[in-house]
Amino acid sequence: MNGSILYGIAVILLIISLVKSREKTKKALVKAGKSALKLAPTLIPMMIMMGAILAIVNAQFISRVFGSGSGVYGVILGLILGAVAFVPSFVAFPLGANLLQYGAGYPQVAGFISTLMAVGVISFGVESKYFGVRTSIIRNLLGLFASIVFVILVWGLM
Repeated sequence: MNGSILYGIAVILLIISLVKSREKTKKALVKAGKSALKLAPTLIPMMIMMGAILAIVNAQFISRVFGSGSGVYGVILGLILGAVAFVPSFVAFPLGANLLQYGAGYPQVAGFISTLMAVGVISFGVESKYFGVRTSIIRNLLGLFASIVFVILVWGLM
């Protein structure tokens, strides 16, 4: 869906909300603004980092390392990088889109993004503290397995 269509729908729904209840709409907008301000310290540095990495790393490098020609090695690298990286989903998905624009292959990006969301090597210490080592290992292994299945499905569709 086109971004302008989504913005248009959002504006229409905002107008409907204003007509229905100005007070509730104002409260919701204030709450959304506060939420955005809380996210800004995390979001802005990650966006800067993503922009810097994409400025330094050219399309040829991404295509060579993560391109469809990289095959299984590119998928394995994507799975590993995704498993050890610590990036929130609201940054991960635009990063995946940028990687695709720069020539990365769909299976490679699928492996990267799916392990980024499902496997947490960096967060393992905190996770195991709350849920236990055994549970954390099982969850991470299941996430890795699901990511590999996802890559195979994407590869089969390509």
